[in-house]
Parts: sequence; structure tokens; C-alpha cells
Amino acid sequence: MARTVAQVIVEALKELGVQHVFGVVGDALNPLTDAIRTTDDVDWVGCRHEEAAAFAAGAQSQLSGTLGVCMGTVGPGSVHLLNGLYDAAKSRTPVLAICGQVPLAEIGSDYFQEVDNDLLFRDVAVYRATVTSPDQMPRMLESAVRAAVSQGGVAVLTVPGDLGDQELGEDRPARFALDRAVTRPDDPALAEAAELLNSAPRVTLLVGRGARDARTEVLRTAELLAAPMVLTLKAKEGFEEDNAFQVGQTGLIGNPAASHALEHGDALLMLGTDFPYRDWYPKGCKVVQIDTREEHLGRRVPVDVGLAGDVGATLRALLPLLEEAPDRSHLEDARDRFAHWQEGQQRLADPAHEGRWTGKLRAALDNRDHEIRPEALAAAVDAYAADDAVFTSDTGMATVWLSRFVTMRGSRRLIGSYNLGSMANAMPQALGAQLWAPDRQIVAFCGDGGLSMLLGDLMTIKTHRLPVKLVVFDNRRLGMVKLEQEQAGLPEFGTELDNPDFAAVATALGLTGIRVTDPAELHDSVRRALETPGPVLLDVLTNPQEVAVPGKPTVSQGWGFAIAKVKEILPSREG
Repeated sequence: MARTVAQVIVEALKELGVQHVFGVVGDALNPLTDAIRTTDDVDWVGCRHEEAAAFAAGAQSQLSGTLGVCMGTVGPGSVHLLNGLYDAAKSRTPVLAICGQVPLAEIGSDYFQEVDNDLLFRDVAVYRATVTSPDQMPRMLESAVRAAVSQGGVAVLTVPGDLGDQELGEDRPARFALDRAVTRPDDPALAEAAELLNSAPRVTLLVGRGARDARTEVLRTAELLAAPMVLTLKAKEGFEEDNAFQVGQTGLIGNPAASHALEHGDALLMLGTDFPYRDWYPKGCKVVQIDTREEHLGRRVPVDVGLAGDVGATLRALLPLLEEAPDRSHLEDARDRFAHWQEGQQRLADPAHEGRWTGKLRAALDNRDHEIRPEALAAAVDAYAADDAVFTSDTGMATVWLSRFVTMRGSRRLIGSYNLGSMANAMPQALGAQLWAPDRQIVAFCGDGGLSMLLGDLMTIKTHRLPVKLVVFDNRRLGMVKLEQEQAGLPEFGTELDNPDFAAVATALGLTGIRVTDPAELHDSVRRALETPGPVLLDVLTNPQEVAVPGKPTVSQGWGFAIAKVKEILPSREG
């Protein structure tokens, strides 16, 4: 008996090991969702918003290293996928989006809900195509999956509503052939890189997620070169624990030790990173960069030697050419500075710590109401969370506190919208993570602004009984925007949020809700939230005036902040 287009797609997903398909049901997807209903080992996860579905699929792909799948129906349903798909594209993780379309005969007629998907997804997708005949299957599906996996991106396959239940004339099993090649540069390029690194008195490493599978080789390189290791946020996972060379992050979420290590190196070795912030790169030093993508070489900072290849394979060939550094003072100085900075951060995480601002600005800057410090909340979660927990974080201040106070010890994992920088990602990514790893603890660091954007998908968590732990940094602010305004000398404007009691909302939706307003109750509440079975939302009222000082603050930022605070204290013209 011949199979339908929908059956071919769903059975191929099963053969690929796809276990969950995320989306919102409707019209053109009906043949596909019915095929899922009748197929073992592939589950439909009905979300309340397609954006959440795309975030969840992208989270599963990032954690598993395999294909994530989401669906959106005709027109608005597919449009709603777009932000989550952009996040997957910027994270370079393979996701297949199957989108509905109006009946074949109506395409191009401005039919009800018709959207040109091939045009809509042109910028976000490495592959996009509309199925116009059953005989194009499974060939078109194979091309979509191969493009997504081989290029680490989004593939969009559009299926018109009257095509999904049509039978194939000539049926055959899908074949994908997904093995990836591992490459390294040629010997002359390696010799040139080794000569540069061996001749530099002080070398600093900048390590990104692309080096994650080469931990042994990266540590050996740091040992030989006596090089402090600056980590990107995405490299915390895999390089933070048991690493005598790492000095934390750089950039706005970074620390002075990392900035000092970068600025005082004679050579910079970049490993698997496309760190985008040019202002934070050192000036006047030699640069060697290793990346699998040749187009990344020199994209952020001029490089003297660019090595296109897998980080692990390249380092294995480079290490025999490296000489042991005779002077280790650069590494030791950076590590001492990092330890000193960490001691100061731990004092901030002490619930008893209070600000000591004096003078006229005290009322604006001090924690007058003894609200909970976000540093203390992040540190408490770090202390009580499992060693195999998976963390997600919303873009903004929640990510700052996670980067500084949560350590990726044990087999912990970390994902977030760290390339696109979207709001509202932490909760839906936690949803996808929990389905991927049902027996692991999933902890989402949610901003109050981000959580409220996709609040409806708390009901998806409830429906599927997912024991996700949602930690809400409830400062009643768009905190990162507030900080940006104040650093520029602008008074806070438009960032205040009129929040509900998120714990009460969670309770009304069938989750366990816990609200914390007293610093003395913080540790017991965090422990209880993480130990309580089932989904839990921990709503913690944090101090909105808490400031995250970047690793290399400028004088202009300091003056801007002071000027902004004066403007906030003084009555406005309208007042």
C-alpha cells in the first residue's frame, strides 16, 4: 500500500531519531499531525504559541546535536515560528520547520491566510522549498534535512494543505547520508601558526563553543603556552570546571581579569569562537584563529594566521610544533586577578550584604527596601541545583547573574539565546530540554519581561507534566535596557513593568508557585523549589537597582550612570 506525503515525512523523522515535534495544530497540518498520532516513538507536543515551539525544537537540537523539528500551519502559524527559527539559525543548530500552505490551486491568488513561505524564510533558512507534487518525496525531504544538518541551520519545507494526504506514485525509504568530514589545515599553515605562538612571550586564549569537543587538546595548549583562557559564555559548559587556566568571560558580562589577560597578551589564539564584540578584542597583538568555517576567519578582528578546520584535529596537529613557555607570569597574574574578583563577587552574593553608598545619590543607589539581591539568588540556585542540571537563561540581566554565579560543574549544560539575543527564550527552551532529558533537572533563569511575553506556554508545561523549575528574577524592570539607558546618561524610561504575582499565576495554572520577598527566606525557598516534584515557578522579588559592572568599565559609562541617577532623582518638567 502506497504511503502519503505526510506518512513519508513522519516515518522518516522516526528513522532519524526525532522524538518530539512541536507546534500548534491546524488545517494544513492535519494530515501530518494525524500521521504523528498513528506513529510510535514520535510525539506531538502542542504548544500555545509557535514561537515557543521553535525555541523548544532549537533547544533539543542544541542539547542533542541532532535535528529538532517544529511545525506551523498556514500563514500566521508559520509567521509565529520565525523568531525561534532565527535563534536556531544564529546558534547554528539544525532545525527542520514544516509549514502549512494554502491548497495548490490557490497558491499565488492572495488566498485567505496565504503567505509566501519561500520568501518569508529566505533570510533565516539554509534550505526552503514548497512541495508541489507527491513525486517530489522523499527526495525533497532528504535535501532539507541534509542542508540543516550539514550546514548547522534551519530548513523550511512547505506542504500545501491538499498535498499531505496524497499518495506517492513511487515510494521508497528516505536516505540521508549525514556523516560529516573532519578537516585540518595543511602543514605549512600549522608551522606558521606555531612560529608565531612560540615567539610570543605572553599568549592568551579566547575559547568558544566550537572547541567544546576538544577539551583535552585545548587544556594541553594552554599548559604548553602558559596561557590564561578567556571563555565565551557558550564555552562555560565544558571549560569552566577543573580548569587551572580559565579566567571567566569578557565583554559586558565579563570581569577585569579576563579583560587584563586579553589586553596584556602579545598573541591571541582564538579557538572555535566568533565572539562578536569588536571593542573587547585587544589592540596591537598578533592573532591566530582556528574555526571550522573559513568565512569566520578575521571577521571580528584582523588575523595574522587563519586556520580553517576542526579545532580538535587542528590542535592535535599543532601541539607537537609548540614549545613550552619559559615564563608563566602572564598566566599566574591573570589567575590571581580572577580569584580576587571572584572573592568580591561572593561577598555580593551574601544575603546579608548591603550597599554602602553615601551622599546625595544614596537613596537611588542603595537597597533601601532590603530587596533580594539577584547575585544571592543566582548563587543559591548554583548551590542547590543538581550537578547534571540543564540551565537556560533569558537574554538580559538573568544571563549576567548566571554567567557570574552559576558554575558548569559535573555534567551541567547551558543554552540560551546567546547569538540572537531574543527575549522570552528561557521558558520554552526549558520545555524542550525537559522533554529531551526527562530525568534531569531543568532550571530556567527567567527575566520577568521575558517570561510574561510567552506566559501562555506555562500551560504547555502543565499539560505535559514537565518538572521544569522556573526561577523568575522579578525586578519589575527591563533590567538590561535600564542599565543601557543609565550608562548613556539617560534617566530610566519605559522599562518599568506592572507585574502580577507570578507565583499566584502559576498556582492558578496548576503549577507550584512560590513567592519570595524576604532575603532571610531565600535559601530555604530555592531548596524547596528545586526539591518539589513537578513544575515549579519561583518568583523572587529582586532589587531593581542592582548594577552589573562590566569587566572594563569606561569613564564615560561611570559619568553617564551618575548623570542618569541625578536626572531620576530630580522631578521631571511634567512633574
